[in-house]
Amino acid sequence: MRTGVSQRKTKETAVSVEINLDQRKEGKIETGIGFFDHMLTLFAFRAGATLTVSCKGDLNVGGHHTVEDVGICIGQAINSALGDKANIKRYGQATIPMDESLTSAALDISGRPFLVFNAQFLPEYYCGEFEVELTEEFFRAVASNCGMTLHINLKYGKNTHHMIESIFKSFGCALKEAIKIEGGVTSTKGVI
Repeated sequence: MRTGVSQRKTKETAVSVEINLDQRKEGKIETGIGFFDHMLTLFAFRAGATLTVSCKGDLNVGGHHTVEDVGICIGQAINSALGDKANIKRYGQATIPMDESLTSAALDISGRPFLVFNAQFLPEYYCGEFEVELTEEFFRAVASNCGMTLHINLKYGKNTHHMIESIFKSFGCALKEAIKIEGGVTSTKGVI
């Protein structure tokens, strides 16, 4: 079983993440931000993973520190679970509709962190207690700490909840494809 654990404690947050990439079970996700918990649950299900997240953050000043630090820990936990990455497919992509919204995600678990995030949301808009602009911050933290190149392109959408949901689902589906075991090193360099 490919499992990874990451913990982070600062003056702003205390985060604990555990991920099992080879087993889909319902994990316990508690960040204090209901909509964010829902998105993480959708991501894990689509990735075929079991994700457990516990975060106590300074939500009295907003969700930024919580969302970013959870992203850092999820990225680190995925990286840890993949080990030397020698046998993974490495590349994954998915285009996922959510009603009127459509998002494409493509990623390369290459050791080279980079994020391209093309999605427009209404400024200072919330889904529940979740500041929608934090979607990009979450994925930047995941990509940077996992060592993945990640391209997210929201092609269109009107309902902000659906738009963000299609982003998290497409990322989960792309990750599921990229972490499939193929055998050998999937790089002409001989190492990822």
